[in-house]
Amino acid sequence: MKFDVETFRRWDRKKVTLLGMSGVGKTHISSMLRAHDWFHYSGDYRIGTRYLDEPILDMIKARAMAVPFLCDLLRRDWIYIRNNIKVSDLGPVLSFVGKLGDPDRGGLELETFRCHQALYREAEIAAMHDVPDFIRKAQEIYGYRHFVNDVGGSLCELDEPGIIELLEEHTLILYIKVTDAEEEQKLIRRAQSDPKPLYYRPDCLEEQLAIYLREHGLSYAAEMDPDDFTRWVFPRLFRSRIPRYEAIARRGYTVTSQEVSVVRDEQDFLALIEQAVARETE
Repeated sequence: MKFDVETFRRWDRKKVTLLGMSGVGKTHISSMLRAHDWFHYSGDYRIGTRYLDEPILDMIKARAMAVPFLCDLLRRDWIYIRNNIKVSDLGPVLSFVGKLGDPDRGGLELETFRCHQALYREAEIAAMHDVPDFIRKAQEIYGYRHFVNDVGGSLCELDEPGIIELLEEHTLILYIKVTDAEEEQKLIRRAQSDPKPLYYRPDCLEEQLAIYLREHGLSYAAEMDPDDFTRWVFPRLFRSRIPRYEAIARRGYTVTSQEVSVVRDEQDFLALIEQAVARETE
C-alpha cells in the first residue's frame, strides 16, 4: 500500500509489514506495539506452531524412540511430547531447521538438511498466505484495531510468485535498512552468537557450500564443523540479501535501523512511518 502523510494519518485500521534482517528490531517493535492495540503476527511463531509442529515432533520422537526407556513409555502412551514455542524463543524451529555439517558434532547430513529447508520454505509461504485472514481475525475476534506483520528474515529468499504482492495489497511494507558498517557487524555477530532459523535459496546454498569445502580442503558437507560453517556463511548470506530486500522495499517505505532504535512507543513508530512516507513524496 502507498500513502501520502495525511492519508496515512486518516487510515483508521493500520496494517504494517516489518521487513529486514534478523536483529534489526522487528520483533522488539512488534512486541511494543502490542501494548498499544496492535495485533502482533509473528511469521516464525506461526511457522512453528502450525506448519512445522508435526515435523518437529516427528524429529523429536524419532530420537526419543532410540532410547529404550523413552521408547517403551511412548509406545504405551504413558508420556507425550509437545512443542513449547514462544514468539521470543523459537528453539524447536531452530532445532528442526538445524545446521549443515558433521552429525557427530550436531549437524545434519546434506540431504536431510535440504529436506528441512524445503519444509521451512513451504511453511513460511503458507504463513504469509495466512496474513489476510489474521488481519480479519485480529479485528473481528480479538478486537485489535491495528495489525503488525513481523516477518522472518528470509522472506526475501522465497522467490514465490504472489507473496510480496499479497503483502503489498493488505499492508504497508516498512523495510528496516542497516546503513552503518558498525551496526552491520553487530547484527552479524548477534546472529552468529544467538542464531535464528536460517533459510538458504538452493542455488545460494550450493554455491557457498562449494566455496567453503574448497577453502577448507574438505570433500563432503558431513566433514564440516556445523558451527564453523554457520559462522562463515552468515555474513555472505547477509550481504546477498540486501539487494533482494531493497527490491521489495520499492513497494513500500524504508527507514534505518538507527531510526528504529530510538522508537519508544506507538507515537514514535507512527511518526517514523510518516517521516518515511514524506521522504518518498518530496
